[in-house]
Amino acid sequence: MLIGKVVGTVVASQKDEKMEGMKFLVLKVVDAEGREGSSYVVAVDAMGAGLGELVLYATGSSARQTTITDKRPCDAVIMAIIDQWEVGGVVKYRKVTGEYQS
Repeated sequence: MLIGKVVGTVVASQKDEKMEGMKFLVLKVVDAEGREGSSYVVAVDAMGAGLGELVLYATGSSARQTTITDKRPCDAVIMAIIDQWEVGGVVKYRKVTGEYQS
């Protein structure tokens, strides 16, 4: 699993029929220290994530392991919305405040 921040949406009116009804979100990759990188990923939203939220996502064959993405041509999926994130005993993020901690 990887961490990303929801920064946008993708609308595709023409797509493979197996992808009909899927919501696509643009994620900015976030490292273990909470730093946003320069890479982006488009992921199927299996959780109902919103703009600005931090999420856990999976790529590759793991992306096809959720109920919503099973047997679908998907390479990235959001499978959790982060409530709190801690590294080495230090809280890096709390959803309640929506801010990274110092």
